[in-house]
Amino acid sequence: MLRERLIAMYDAQLRGDPEMYDAPTVTTIGPVFVGTFPVRRRCFVTYPPFAMAGSEVDDLIEEVIAHAVAHRCVDHIKWKLREHDPVPELLQRLREHGFIVDETETVLAGRVEDVIGCDPGVPDGYTTERAVTELALRQAERLAGQVFGDSPQRIREQEDELIERCRDAPESFEMWLARDAEGSVACSGRVDFVDGTDFAGLWGGACDRAHRGRGLYRALVGQRARSAQARGKRYIQVDCSEDSRPILERAGLIPITTVTAVIWNCDPKTSHVG
Repeated sequence: MLRERLIAMYDAQLRGDPEMYDAPTVTTIGPVFVGTFPVRRRCFVTYPPFAMAGSEVDDLIEEVIAHAVAHRCVDHIKWKLREHDPVPELLQRLREHGFIVDETETVLAGRVEDVIGCDPGVPDGYTTERAVTELALRQAERLAGQVFGDSPQRIREQEDELIERCRDAPESFEMWLARDAEGSVACSGRVDFVDGTDFAGLWGGACDRAHRGRGLYRALVGQRARSAQARGKRYIQVDCSEDSRPILERAGLIPITTVTAVIWNCDPKTSHVG
């Protein structure tokens, strides 16, 4: 079935090292990859599927925590778990070590041509464009940060990271946005072209509350699918909230698993999550 095939491709092509494409430094600890992001003050932990049980799991968690604590620039760890992984006790073990469940998202995937075939087009009164200037990139990223409730400082940091990425690897992604008749950004979203894989990833899709319910989010999904097809990608993948899931399913994607993020704060008094 398509779902099983997509899960197998997702595990083989998108997990572990490919998730570290923008990490300044990456350390391998046992079967996991740990990316250190000084600007975000974060260690990010992910991995391809692996089997482990008992005290080995505890040892792995403790080694990752020790690695993060040794970096003074880091104040928290974000660890991603997938529902279909063969280490069912990992979440409970992480909780026992002080990790707190942050959020669970659904992973959807599908064929590019199916997504394009479901595209209803851009609604009247709006235009779409690829963000190619620094101003447009910042506008698109700023809208996403505001919609997701990020602090002004965090929004500025994310803008700066995007601009730096555009300078260093401009062909690795495209940012798309929709403007209303007055030229204001109403919706935005990024598509990443994952090197060496058949996939493009959709990230940061956000729509201003005043412009929701008009098909803008879905229109940008279709536009990004066309960009993926132009880059030779055959499949789309996205991690989404429950709010976005129905829209993405109508856009031709299917749920294949869930991903749960858990957070460990280096300072127990700190509640920062990013």
